[in-house]
Amino acid sequence: MVTCGWTLCRVVESPPLEVTGSREVVGLPGRDAIIRRIRMALGRPLDHTIARSSALLPPSKLAEVLPPIPPEEVLSKFEAELTRVAGVAHRAANRQALEEILKVLLSQTSATKVVLSRNPLLAELKIEALLRAWGTTVSVWPAPTAGEVSEGKSMLRTFADASFAASLGITGVEYALAETGSLVVTSWTEGAQLASLAPPVHVALYRPRQLVATLDEVLERLRVAWAPREAAWGRSVVFITGTSRTADIEQILIRGVHGPGELHAVLVEEECLA
Repeated sequence: MVTCGWTLCRVVESPPLEVTGSREVVGLPGRDAIIRRIRMALGRPLDHTIARSSALLPPSKLAEVLPPIPPEEVLSKFEAELTRVAGVAHRAANRQALEEILKVLLSQTSATKVVLSRNPLLAELKIEALLRAWGTTVSVWPAPTAGEVSEGKSMLRTFADASFAASLGITGVEYALAETGSLVVTSWTEGAQLASLAPPVHVALYRPRQLVATLDEVLERLRVAWAPREAAWGRSVVFITGTSRTADIEQILIRGVHGPGELHAVLVEEECLA
């Protein structure tokens, strides 16, 4: 028998089980005793065994269930799936287009406070300097340092306060997964993932080369990429599929209760970095 409480969970030895009648079960382990009693109640033999076929099951026809996505359709597939889960897709062909997208998002959300992850793409695009030039208050999760582990709690507290006070969070991604319209983010690249979780609006920037067709490809790339980082501090991988959604017993759907109510994914073409 297992007895559990909020502060205690212990296993105590069960006494031998005895069943009176024409069939007797004495001293059997709990699982076997329960199964035998069920068989007795159903009138089945106690020595019943499951016959297993030695024949192999036919191979799964995954291509019929999840047909491969042609390379030229990966982007459109990602954007279509993202839209299905209430996300919004944007494309920035150049620097001017990217700035216009960000201006519109800031205006629509009336955002005066923004938090940024430490994704290298944001640094390359000089997003922090751009936002500050527009008069926006910006908080950035700092780059990793030798003292990050010991200083982590203090940094996290400060960044958490800024994240929950912000109207908008901007991050990069590790991958954009086409078959489900998901964004894959990791703590290795982003730092604290509060920028994608706490503000009511999440904006994710990604490059064309980060588009991946299937989950299998994502897992394989993560395995290869993370092999030399196994000792890295704070590892986590999060798949973000759409906005935060909550439904009660009456199936009334509400967005944004436990996370962002808006999700925007912006494709950043290489010309944006020129």
